[in-house]
Amino acid sequence: MSKTITRLFDDYADASTAVRDLEASGISHDDISIVANNTHGAHGVDDHDGVNDDGDVTRGVSTGAALGGVGGLLAGLGLLAIPGLGPIVAAGWLAATAAGAGIGAIGGAATGGIVGALKNAGHSDEEAHVYSEGVRRGGTLVSVRVDDARAPDAQAILDRNRSVTAEARGAAYRQDGWTQFDADAEAYTPEQVARDREQYRVTKTF
Repeated sequence: MSKTITRLFDDYADASTAVRDLEASGISHDDISIVANNTHGAHGVDDHDGVNDDGDVTRGVSTGAALGGVGGLLAGLGLLAIPGLGPIVAAGWLAATAAGAGIGAIGGAATGGIVGALKNAGHSDEEAHVYSEGVRRGGTLVSVRVDDARAPDAQAILDRNRSVTAEARGAAYRQDGWTQFDADAEAYTPEQVARDREQYRVTKTF
Protein backbone atom coordinates (compact mmCIF):
# COMPACT_ATOMS: atom_id res chain seq x y z
CA MET A 1 0.00 0.00 0.00
CA SER A 2 1.31 3.45 -0.86
CA LYS A 3 1.10 6.72 1.01
CA THR A 4 1.95 10.35 0.38
CA ILE A 5 4.32 12.23 2.66
CA THR A 6 4.46 16.01 2.27
CA ARG A 7 6.48 18.67 4.03
CA LEU A 8 6.79 22.45 3.79
CA PHE A 9 10.22 24.07 3.53
CA ASP A 10 10.94 27.69 4.37
CA ASP A 11 14.09 27.63 2.27
CA TYR A 12 14.17 26.39 -1.31
CA ALA A 13 17.75 25.15 -0.84
CA ASP A 14 16.58 22.76 1.89
CA ALA A 15 13.75 21.51 -0.32
CA SER A 16 16.02 20.89 -3.29
CA THR A 17 18.48 19.01 -1.08
CA ALA A 18 15.62 16.85 0.16
CA VAL A 19 14.57 16.08 -3.43
CA ARG A 20 18.11 15.04 -4.35
CA ASP A 21 18.37 12.90 -1.20
CA LEU A 22 15.08 11.17 -2.02
CA GLU A 23 16.30 10.39 -5.54
CA ALA A 24 19.66 9.20 -4.20
CA SER A 25 17.81 6.81 -1.87
CA GLY A 26 16.32 5.09 -4.91
CA ILE A 27 12.91 6.78 -5.08
CA SER A 28 11.98 7.53 -8.68
CA HIS A 29 11.55 11.20 -9.58
CA ASP A 30 8.17 10.12 -10.99
CA ASP A 31 7.07 9.69 -7.36
CA ILE A 32 8.39 13.05 -6.11
CA SER A 33 6.91 16.49 -6.61
CA ILE A 34 8.08 20.00 -5.80
CA VAL A 35 6.04 23.22 -5.82
CA ALA A 36 7.96 26.40 -4.99
CA ASN A 37 6.83 30.00 -4.72
CA ASN A 38 8.63 32.04 -7.37
CA THR A 39 7.53 35.56 -6.47
CA HIS A 40 11.18 36.57 -6.35
CA GLY A 41 11.91 34.82 -9.65
CA ALA A 42 14.90 33.13 -8.06
CA HIS A 43 14.38 29.46 -8.83
CA GLY A 44 16.02 28.91 -12.15
CA VAL A 45 13.25 29.86 -14.57
CA ASP A 46 14.10 33.22 -16.12
CA ASP A 47 12.96 35.39 -13.24
CA HIS A 48 9.66 37.18 -13.97
CA ASP A 49 9.93 37.06 -17.76
CA GLY A 50 6.55 35.88 -18.95
CA VAL A 51 4.62 36.68 -15.76
CA ASN A 52 2.27 39.65 -15.88
CA ASP A 53 1.25 42.00 -13.07
CA ASP A 54 -1.59 39.66 -12.04
CA GLY A 55 0.77 36.76 -11.54
CA ASP A 56 -0.40 34.92 -14.67
CA VAL A 57 2.12 33.15 -16.82
CA THR A 58 2.27 34.65 -20.30
CA ARG A 59 5.38 32.88 -21.57
CA GLY A 60 4.63 29.24 -22.35
CA VAL A 61 6.80 26.33 -21.35
CA SER A 62 6.41 22.78 -22.53
CA THR A 63 4.30 20.28 -20.61
CA GLY A 64 7.33 18.07 -20.22
CA ALA A 65 9.42 20.87 -18.77
CA ALA A 66 6.79 22.07 -16.34
CA LEU A 67 5.46 18.77 -15.06
CA GLY A 68 8.12 16.18 -15.67
CA GLY A 69 11.84 15.98 -15.68
CA VAL A 70 14.56 14.09 -17.48
CA GLY A 71 17.69 13.31 -15.53
CA GLY A 72 16.16 14.16 -12.16
CA LEU A 73 13.12 16.03 -10.97
CA LEU A 74 14.80 19.40 -10.52
CA ALA A 75 15.95 19.39 -14.14
CA GLY A 76 12.28 19.58 -15.14
CA LEU A 77 11.23 22.66 -13.17
CA GLY A 78 8.80 24.79 -15.15
CA LEU A 79 6.97 28.06 -14.58
CA LEU A 80 3.21 28.19 -14.12
CA ALA A 81 0.56 29.87 -11.98
CA ILE A 82 -1.94 28.21 -9.65
CA PRO A 83 -4.89 30.24 -8.30
CA GLY A 84 -4.01 31.92 -5.02
CA LEU A 85 -0.29 31.19 -5.31
CA GLY A 86 0.83 33.47 -8.11
CA PRO A 87 3.96 32.50 -10.05
CA ILE A 88 5.51 29.21 -9.00
CA VAL A 89 8.03 26.75 -10.30
CA ALA A 90 6.99 23.13 -10.11
CA ALA A 91 7.66 19.63 -11.33
CA GLY A 92 6.18 16.21 -10.69
CA TRP A 93 2.85 14.50 -10.19
CA LEU A 94 1.40 16.93 -7.64
CA ALA A 95 2.00 19.86 -9.98
CA ALA A 96 0.37 17.91 -12.81
CA THR A 97 -2.71 17.24 -10.70
CA ALA A 98 -2.98 20.85 -9.51
CA ALA A 99 -2.66 22.02 -13.09
CA GLY A 100 -5.39 19.76 -14.39
CA ALA A 101 -2.81 17.29 -15.77
CA GLY A 102 -1.29 20.11 -17.77
CA ILE A 103 -4.15 20.29 -20.27
CA GLY A 104 -4.56 23.94 -21.19
CA ALA A 105 -2.60 24.98 -18.15
CA ILE A 106 0.90 25.51 -19.41
CA GLY A 107 1.56 29.13 -20.29
CA GLY A 108 -1.38 30.32 -18.21
CA ALA A 109 -3.08 30.00 -14.86
CA ALA A 110 -3.58 26.39 -13.88
CA THR A 111 -7.12 25.08 -14.18
CA GLY A 112 -6.91 22.79 -11.17
CA GLY A 113 -6.04 23.71 -7.62
CA ILE A 114 -3.39 22.95 -5.05
CA VAL A 115 -5.84 22.16 -2.22
CA GLY A 116 -7.70 19.63 -4.35
CA ALA A 117 -4.46 18.04 -5.53
CA LEU A 118 -3.24 17.57 -1.97
CA LYS A 119 -6.57 16.12 -0.84
CA ASN A 120 -6.58 13.75 -3.82
CA ALA A 121 -3.15 12.61 -2.67
CA GLY A 122 -4.60 11.58 0.70
CA HIS A 123 -4.04 14.65 2.87
CA SER A 124 -6.71 15.95 5.21
CA ASP A 125 -8.53 19.18 4.44
CA GLU A 126 -6.56 20.93 7.20
CA GLU A 127 -3.20 19.72 5.88
CA ALA A 128 -4.09 20.70 2.32
CA HIS A 129 -5.01 24.24 3.35
CA VAL A 130 -1.92 24.74 5.51
CA TYR A 131 0.50 23.46 2.89
CA SER A 132 -1.14 25.57 0.19
CA GLU A 133 -0.93 28.66 2.37
CA GLY A 134 2.70 27.88 3.05
CA VAL A 135 3.52 28.01 -0.65
CA ARG A 136 1.48 31.21 -1.05
CA ARG A 137 3.61 32.80 1.65
CA GLY A 138 6.87 31.93 -0.04
CA GLY A 139 7.54 28.34 0.92
CA THR A 140 8.32 25.20 -1.03
CA LEU A 141 6.33 21.98 -0.91
CA VAL A 142 7.87 18.55 -1.45
CA SER A 143 5.64 15.49 -1.73
CA VAL A 144 6.71 11.89 -2.18
CA ARG A 145 4.67 8.76 -2.90
CA VAL A 146 6.10 5.60 -1.36
CA ASP A 147 4.94 2.19 -0.20
CA ASP A 148 4.59 1.55 3.51
CA ALA A 149 7.99 -0.10 3.75
CA ARG A 150 9.82 2.96 2.42
CA ALA A 151 7.74 5.55 4.23
CA PRO A 152 9.94 5.84 7.35
CA ASP A 153 13.07 6.46 5.26
CA ALA A 154 11.33 9.04 3.07
CA GLN A 155 9.97 10.86 6.10
CA ALA A 156 13.40 10.88 7.73
CA ILE A 157 14.93 12.44 4.60
CA LEU A 158 12.34 15.21 4.56
CA ASP A 159 12.61 15.86 8.28
CA ARG A 160 16.39 16.04 8.41
CA ASN A 161 16.39 18.77 5.78
CA ARG A 162 14.64 21.36 7.97
CA SER A 163 11.09 20.73 6.90
CA VAL A 164 7.93 21.87 8.68
CA THR A 165 4.79 19.81 9.24
CA ALA A 166 1.27 21.05 8.53
CA GLU A 167 0.42 20.68 12.21
CA ALA A 168 3.24 22.94 13.39
CA ARG A 169 2.85 25.62 10.74
CA GLY A 170 -0.95 25.58 10.90
CA ALA A 171 -0.81 26.31 14.62
CA ALA A 172 1.48 29.29 13.98
CA TYR A 173 -0.77 30.64 11.23
CA ARG A 174 -3.90 30.34 13.37
CA GLN A 175 -2.26 32.31 16.16
CA ASP A 176 -2.20 35.21 13.71
CA GLY A 177 -5.88 34.81 12.83
CA TRP A 178 -5.55 32.70 9.67
CA THR A 179 -8.31 30.18 8.99
CA GLN A 180 -7.83 28.63 5.55
CA PHE A 181 -6.19 29.02 2.15
CA ASP A 182 -8.12 31.31 -0.20
CA ALA A 183 -7.52 30.66 -3.90
CA ASP A 184 -9.14 34.03 -4.68
CA ALA A 185 -6.76 36.00 -2.48
CA GLU A 186 -4.06 38.13 -4.05
CA ALA A 187 -0.67 36.50 -4.34
CA TYR A 188 1.95 37.66 -1.86
CA THR A 189 4.28 40.43 -2.98
CA PRO A 190 8.05 39.91 -2.69
CA GLU A 191 8.02 42.21 0.37
CA GLN A 192 5.27 40.19 2.06
CA VAL A 193 7.10 36.96 1.32
CA ALA A 194 10.30 38.33 2.83
CA ARG A 195 8.51 39.42 6.02
CA ASP A 196 6.74 36.08 6.37
CA ARG A 197 9.89 34.04 5.78
CA GLU A 198 11.72 36.02 8.45
CA GLN A 199 8.90 35.65 10.96
CA TYR A 200 8.64 31.91 10.66
CA ARG A 201 12.35 31.24 10.43
CA VAL A 202 12.56 32.79 13.89
CA THR A 203 9.63 30.87 15.37
CA LYS A 204 9.99 27.43 13.79
CA THR A 205 11.41 24.53 15.76
CA PHE A 206 12.75 21.14 14.75
